[in-house]
Parts: sequence; C-alpha cells; structure tokens
Amino acid sequence: MKIFQVDAFSTRLYGGNPAAVVPLKEWLDDETMQNIAAENNLSETAFFVQQNEDTYGLRWFTPETEVDLCGHATLASAHVLYVHMDYEHDFVHFNTKSGMLSVEKVDGKYKMNFPADEIEEVEVSPALEVCFDRVPLRVFKGRSDYLFVFDNEDNVKYIRPQLLAIERLTDARGVIITSPSRELDFVSRFFAPQCGVNEDPVTGSSFTTLAPFWAKELGKRSFIAKQISKRGGYVECGISNNRVEIKGDAKTYMIGEIQELSM
Repeated sequence: MKIFQVDAFSTRLYGGNPAAVVPLKEWLDDETMQNIAAENNLSETAFFVQQNEDTYGLRWFTPETEVDLCGHATLASAHVLYVHMDYEHDFVHFNTKSGMLSVEKVDGKYKMNFPADEIEEVEVSPALEVCFDRVPLRVFKGRSDYLFVFDNEDNVKYIRPQLLAIERLTDARGVIITSPSRELDFVSRFFAPQCGVNEDPVTGSSFTTLAPFWAKELGKRSFIAKQISKRGGYVECGISNNRVEIKGDAKTYMIGEIQELSM
C-alpha cells in the first residue's frame, strides 16, 4: 500500500508539521495501524477509507496512541486526495471521532472546518505551575488540552517545558501556550508528551481552542498566527457559527510503499 509524507502548514519542504498519510481500501486492525504510526515516528499518521463519493472515514495515530482530532494530518490527507488521487469535488468530508470535518481547496490552500472548543478558566494549581520554567498569567481547560496564556511573545519563544510535569497531567492530551504577537495576532506552541509528542511543530487542532480564546480577547473573528516551534508554521484561522476555519498550505515530501504488514 502507498504511504505519503506531507509537510502541512508550510509553503516549502522541511517546514510546518510532517504527517504520514496511508490511503486504505478497508480498515486495518488497530494494532497494525498503531505499529505503522510507531514505525513512522511522526507526530501523526492518518489513515482514510472512502465511504461514498465525497466522504472518507479518517483516523489519526501518534507513535503511541489514537487521538480524537488532528488538524495537520487532516490537511495532509486532503492534500493527498486533491494532488495525488485526482479528487475533483469542491469539498472533501471526513467522518471522524470528532464528527464530520470538511476541507475545501481555496486558492491553492486548504481550508478546514472544525468544531470550536469550549474552554473555561481554571486555577493555576501547583501541578500546573511546574509545567514550565515560567508561570502563566491565566490557565484555561478545553475538551482535550490546557491553554496557558502568557503576556508576551518572548515568554512563549524561550520557555523551557518540564516534560515530566506535563506528562503527569493525565486529564489532558497536552498543553497549548500562547501570547499576543508583535507582528501577527498571536503565537503559540504545543506540548504533548502524554501522547509521545514532546513538542508538535504545528498543531491544527490547537487552533480550535486558540481561535475562540483570542476572539474574546481581541474582539475580532479572523486571525493570522504562527506556531513558533523549531520548524514553525503560519496558520490563518477564524470563527464562523461556532466552528473554526483553519487554513494552510502543504507540500509533499515523499511517496513510498509499505512492503510488509505481518507482525
């Protein structure tokens, strides 16, 4: 079977967030898909199966576990369909554990439509204070992740994560950190050692949390942001009818074949 590696949220190779994409005719067993994801050793490997003319079942695996929502591997999956599998419809719909997600190709970019997160502010407890070498101004909790808010971009850029402390947050997939940006609307980073991803380069799903937060803080509904990891990536996002639209580019890095599936 074919396997693609795509740099999502990037206009060039070696930028953004790499994801593996494996198109399937029918689902493999969970153990095999998890083993493939572990072998790829990327933050996410996506598997999809066509369900009807414009709808595909989609699942995502980190090297250690299956996750309920992933943005960059969804973008990468749409890229594989449009660029490498001659997909011609205006929208591609993905049936996932987080409901139906849609992706539209607009001016060479991919615009994803995801459910907006619901967040509430929580106390900065001792367990949260020790996750980084700097204490956040405010902390929020969404469906999957914590959101730590800092006052300036340098705090986000130069912060030192305490990965063991973050990994102990068993009620979360990971921790998003964010602040206002000097040149854009905001910056962010994402850490998820709980899922085998110490720092994710560009986390599309985190913007379902970030966009609603910054919409209230900045009084606007559309944003240009950057996830300032080592690879980094620019993300356009906005709020629309309790949904979050997330737009980015993608570049194919590699096309290969998985040779042996026996365990």
